[in-house]
Amino acid sequence: MIRAVLFDLDETLFDHRGAVTHAAVAWTRALAPGHRPRTDIPALWLDLERRHLPAWHAGECSFAEQRRRRLRDFCHLMRLPLPADLDAAYADFLRHYEAAWTAFPDAADTVDALSGRGLTLGVLTNGVPVQQEAKLRRIGLMDRLDPVLTPDALGAFKPAPECYLAAAAKLGLLPQEILLIGDDRELDAIGPSRVGMHGVWLDRHTDRHEAGHHTDRQGPPRITSLRELPALLD
Repeated sequence: MIRAVLFDLDETLFDHRGAVTHAAVAWTRALAPGHRPRTDIPALWLDLERRHLPAWHAGECSFAEQRRRRLRDFCHLMRLPLPADLDAAYADFLRHYEAAWTAFPDAADTVDALSGRGLTLGVLTNGVPVQQEAKLRRIGLMDRLDPVLTPDALGAFKPAPECYLAAAAKLGLLPQEILLIGDDRELDAIGPSRVGMHGVWLDRHTDRHEAGHHTDRQGPPRITSLRELPALLD
């Protein structure tokens, strides 16, 4: 029996890609007025996130340092002048990013649909608690999802087995009593399944009729909208 549902945050409840798209374009224009815009600016920024975040997860650098590394690479690839103060430059990027914070249209509806089922509804995210909790407050879900579990409290990042086991311990439940849903197939669907937790892949970028509810017999359940989750639980 499922007793708890944990949501990933970025690209699951919160439109991280949309906010990054706004921020990366606005920040580039502010840094270099007249710079010829490129259509791949958002994709480039997201790729640099995927490239540099693992170093922070592995303890090889600080959270601030991986941000500096991203900015250096971004400026190099975009042929932009490198700011003298990378931390101040990233703070400027964050102002643009925070101005565009929003939830996906299916987020609140799904939380509402699950709220009357006697389930614990929470968040399991690899982000830092201050920023992730601020996002949840902005999109109106902070008071409706508890707990908000981050690596600071769990001592490990997804997809380390220790992360999912620590999350289950925090909830006082067995892993098999918990369902985790998120946009990253490895972190949010395959990873938790390795410790007995149920994982669902939210694949927002594949057509629903193509995806179906399942990838294949060996793969985790796959849905293309959070609105499909209540029926999947049924």
